[in-house]
Amino acid sequence: MKLLTYQPFSLYSNGGGNRILRRLFKGREADVISLVVEENPLHPRQGTIAETIVYAAPIVRKWARWKLRNFRTWLRHGLYKPSTIKKVQVAARKIDYDVLHVIDHGPFSAALCTDEFCREKPLWVSFHDHFSTTYGLHENSAALWKRANRRLVISEELGNEYGRLFGKAAYELITDGVTAAEVSEPLLTPGEPVAVYFAGLLHLEYIPLFKVLADALDLLNKQGHQFKLILRATQYMPFLENRAFDTDYRPMTLDDAELKRELDSSAILYLPIKFTRPDFYLYSLSTKMVGYLGGAGAILYHGPQDSAACHLLEKTKAAVCCGNLGAEKLSAEILNLLADMHNISANAKALAKKQFGLEQIQQLFWQQAEQ
Repeated sequence: MKLLTYQPFSLYSNGGGNRILRRLFKGREADVISLVVEENPLHPRQGTIAETIVYAAPIVRKWARWKLRNFRTWLRHGLYKPSTIKKVQVAARKIDYDVLHVIDHGPFSAALCTDEFCREKPLWVSFHDHFSTTYGLHENSAALWKRANRRLVISEELGNEYGRLFGKAAYELITDGVTAAEVSEPLLTPGEPVAVYFAGLLHLEYIPLFKVLADALDLLNKQGHQFKLILRATQYMPFLENRAFDTDYRPMTLDDAELKRELDSSAILYLPIKFTRPDFYLYSLSTKMVGYLGGAGAILYHGPQDSAACHLLEKTKAAVCCGNLGAEKLSAEILNLLADMHNISANAKALAKKQFGLEQIQQLFWQQAEQ
């Protein structure tokens, strides 16, 4: 059985969707072929899954990506869109596959949602984010939702919303997970200085949350607490200079073992969710959150209190949640976390085992391919 997975990112680039797929396919790499439609020239890391990369037209030189970004987006998502779709279809015709798996993300997601590619092959579609947050289109998501043989959604909230928008249909919950070996024993004490951990790039909408975090740590330092901020694969942020705590920038890595060691040595696992996009936070579950559940430390959620992630974490008491952009409030919640760190972390481990076991998620994803 060969599964062709089609998405707008390399499996071996940094990102949440990339991580989900790498882990779903782990142990089955020989059964997978990846087709990527990419908007920027890549120098992807090599992995065990063969990838064909199609670049969206027109290709823009590096110096012009920022200066001409709005014009470039208009060209790619409008005038040149048929050309890119044709390139994707030409590439797909050269690939032998038994099952087509599509990530509904971006303006080209429905390129293979035609009789030619789906009539005689099962179509599995993963819905990780609301289409309005990914340059997606209502008509693309509707076509994929209605045509799919399997609908694999990141959260019940997204599955229910798409059922409302596009018509009720069966869906399955498929997200990132943690293996049994990745679920660690909770830390007994936070250590000194207290390590605060975050991994990933920061989009502009997350900067205000990080400024509040920095101010909160400064406030707590005045009360006699010592902290260290560890940032993995995060860009340099000038506003973190001249603070009462040290910042340790670490480069990107796809080494799960190294990332796991960092999680287990950090007392506070910082999980910011931007306030600015309701269609994002109401329906998406952060892959970062799932990874944090297995870490030895405790999760500090910082974002909207009506988000899908916050609902789950509060219901299971698996995190301390702060829905406020005030440094005083966040500093108080950090103290609450440190006072009950062991219980909060233990609740997170229970949630990981109950709902996010990677072995069970992989089995669910692959079961129909084996029937």
